[in-house]
Amino acid sequence: SFGCPELGSYLLGLKSVGGLEFVWELYCFSKLKAILKQTEELLWNTMGVPNFCKTGLILILIVIQCDAKGDFEDFEHPETSISPERIAQFYTETLVQSAGKEEQRCSENVFKARARAKANGKKPSLGVQPTVGLGAALLIFLGVGIFAVGIAQAFQMVRKHVYHDADNLDTAFDAGGKVSIGLTATTIVSQWTWSATLLQSSTVASKYGISGPYWYAGGATIQIIIFSILSIMLKTRAPGAKTFLQVIKARFGSRTHLVFCTFAFFTNLIVMMSLTIAGTAVLNSLVADLSPELAAMLLASVIGGYTLIGGLGATFYVSYFNTALIFVLILMLVVEVFYNPFENPENPFGSSESVFEFIACWKAPEEKMGNKGGSYLTFFSSGGLVFGIVNIVGNFGTVFCDQAYWQSSVAAKPLQGVWGFISGGLTWFAIPFTLATTMGLAYLGLSSAQGSPLLTEEDVMKGLAAPLVAQKLLGTTGEYAMIFLILMAVMSTGSAEVIAVSSIVIYDVYQAYICPFKPDLKDGQCILCSRYLRKQKGDEDAQLCDCKSTAKCEACASDTIARAKSTSTVKPHYTCETHKDYKEYQEHLLNYKNWCIVLCTFLSIPLCLFCWAVNLNLAWTYYFTGILISSSVVPIAVSIMWARATATGVIFGVIGGCAAGMTCWLTYASTYPGGLSLATFVQNTGEELPMLVGNIVAIGVGAVFCIVVTFITRWKMTPEIEEAEWDKTRDIDNPLSPWVAKYKGELNLDDGENFHDRPPLEIVIRKFRAAKITAYVAAVLFTLLFVCIWPGSMLSIDILDLSGFNVWTTMSRGWAFVAAAFIIIVPMYQEVKAILKQITQNKKDKLTEKENYTNGDSQPLQHNGNGKIPNGIQNQAYATTLGSNKHEFIFQRLRNTFSRVINISKSSQ
Repeated sequence: SFGCPELGSYLLGLKSVGGLEFVWELYCFSKLKAILKQTEELLWNTMGVPNFCKTGLILILIVIQCDAKGDFEDFEHPETSISPERIAQFYTETLVQSAGKEEQRCSENVFKARARAKANGKKPSLGVQPTVGLGAALLIFLGVGIFAVGIAQAFQMVRKHVYHDADNLDTAFDAGGKVSIGLTATTIVSQWTWSATLLQSSTVASKYGISGPYWYAGGATIQIIIFSILSIMLKTRAPGAKTFLQVIKARFGSRTHLVFCTFAFFTNLIVMMSLTIAGTAVLNSLVADLSPELAAMLLASVIGGYTLIGGLGATFYVSYFNTALIFVLILMLVVEVFYNPFENPENPFGSSESVFEFIACWKAPEEKMGNKGGSYLTFFSSGGLVFGIVNIVGNFGTVFCDQAYWQSSVAAKPLQGVWGFISGGLTWFAIPFTLATTMGLAYLGLSSAQGSPLLTEEDVMKGLAAPLVAQKLLGTTGEYAMIFLILMAVMSTGSAEVIAVSSIVIYDVYQAYICPFKPDLKDGQCILCSRYLRKQKGDEDAQLCDCKSTAKCEACASDTIARAKSTSTVKPHYTCETHKDYKEYQEHLLNYKNWCIVLCTFLSIPLCLFCWAVNLNLAWTYYFTGILISSSVVPIAVSIMWARATATGVIFGVIGGCAAGMTCWLTYASTYPGGLSLATFVQNTGEELPMLVGNIVAIGVGAVFCIVVTFITRWKMTPEIEEAEWDKTRDIDNPLSPWVAKYKGELNLDDGENFHDRPPLEIVIRKFRAAKITAYVAAVLFTLLFVCIWPGSMLSIDILDLSGFNVWTTMSRGWAFVAAAFIIIVPMYQEVKAILKQITQNKKDKLTEKENYTNGDSQPLQHNGNGKIPNGIQNQAYATTLGSNKHEFIFQRLRNTFSRVINISKSSQ
């Protein structure tokens, strides 16, 4: 007993434990005794030493004696087997089919597969085996990162040398504002394809059967299509806004703005949590010797690298390749499961019929949230329905309150944005629907083939069903396919989230509160000269703003030519008296944008490690999203669509809904065994019913509070009040690149003399009416289809038989093939066509300029006799680096023009 009587008597009492357990207890107490003895000696030998020094020495001593490795594996206690009772809940030797049908035994293929799984004393397979080498994984990360950086650089070259975009703050966050339908769609698909899309969808398929993939896909598609309404409303009511929070601030003031900024950051935080939890879980399970810490750092490095180089625009090009690769890999997995073209002996499937045979011989556990008849082939699943409702509510919050989707709306033209969101939503539907129908059902079939589940309940909740199926059916190829899938998902959504957070920090925090250009600026005043933009009541004689547009400012044109001429790293200062200060301020913000991207990227690392340490699984995070942020859905919508909305109403809605949802969720969870204790908190709060109640209460109370309080605070509404409300949002603008200039083609406008010259709201509404009608019709039709018509028709079928299963799986495969064809061909065609068109236009502009010069009818900075500088010259000069021929052409024109002016002045004298 190591000289300790108390310890000796305790060990004597443990003799009945016997065997290895006794030896292990003995070893543990020997370690404890050593620590205690050394601690006692340390305390005697350090008399007079300060207490904090003693504490530090004791901690060092404990660390030395401790056998832990110091990473997150010390906190994990993985299950090594599944109990026979748990296996019995799934195992059956008769077909699970509709009531009233004659009982049938499973097919011979099922019994043969189960016999092979137990032949020669084989043990049942359990869990995903990490077989990909760390070196190979690092090479994949490096290759993907270099490829993304190259694509980002290519985008920069195209925008600079073909479109001659200015290298300014707005371009970094809106990609020029002229993104095509195809690129908008592929970006929406890429942003909405979280790691959870690939993993959680397969998880719900393995839990609820065929209803799980549908509710995941349908429950998250309608939000994207409905968002097209908000997209066109933003273009109509606040065309110059870069974030939805700018609209909140313009209408309701700083107090409301800060509240919504908080919820916007919460949204981005949860999305990044979902991404990193899922990403690190899969990479950790597939790659040998890859720790969660290293996985988190690698993901952050890949995300931050190309986002820093290309801004939002780079994410459009990279998203195209990511989405295309995701669809190719999904189709590869679909072909392997349903066709088995290479006769893989490890694949027991090969057709819809064989998949059906195995799933029909595998029971759904008879739990309180189970499936009708214990079948995975039915839509009568109470658990699936609960998940569908939570999914719909939560995803409204993650779309409406996530700046990433508003960013995509800002980057596209009005009609293109509407069609981009509609086509993107329908295309994205194929990813979770097809992938989860394939991988989730294949997981159930493989479990049936070996006669026991392939994963523990904990691993299923981590989202490891899809990686396991890929590993079992495709071996190393499947493992690499899943690594690429997760990398693509994390890269696209992660970069979009980083850009979203950076834009909020720059536009809504730094520019609004920390370092505003003019702190004392009032509503309706010009940011350049501080004069009012419109006549004010009671001060009709006040002098109004007369600041010129940069397109018609000769001093600005001289500045851009001088800066284009300069080869120095430090460009010459601006000299335009009207615009120089604001241009320098914008460059100051552009520098902060880069720092924001870097900081936001690397802050994702401790966030990921925190989630890993507290054992938050993917399902808990996914369910919790709606409780936290869905109360903001209706307040955000009414702030852009409803002139009557008031600051008090939207604050009551967002805070009251969140508080009510949290209260109901925790109250319901506390009724489960263990309550809200530290040991059972995650388990009890993650139950389906508390999550369902919390989500519904949050969005419902938020909507009711918002609408009722709005009517209480503003009952009377006049056309003058409505016009004043929307004038606030139309005043959101950048005087260097006003929204009127961006949309003058759609609005059929000429260039205004002043930057704030703009058409009345009625004209803008009339011009965008077609896009608005399209958005409303699509939102209503597809919401009815996905929420009512399709699920209702499936409820007419009790349990799918073989023919019904064939129709269901054929539909999922067909949707995937059509969506893949669209998302691979259309964006590439539209972008190449647009680039070629722009190159042709650039050549025409160059020929026109040369002809004007040859005919002697051009003057510097005044080509058309009206003081207007052609856009070609203005934009080309604004690009920071131009070819030497372009420089020589400009300088030659300036020399010739100046000599002409001197000659004219001499002759007049």
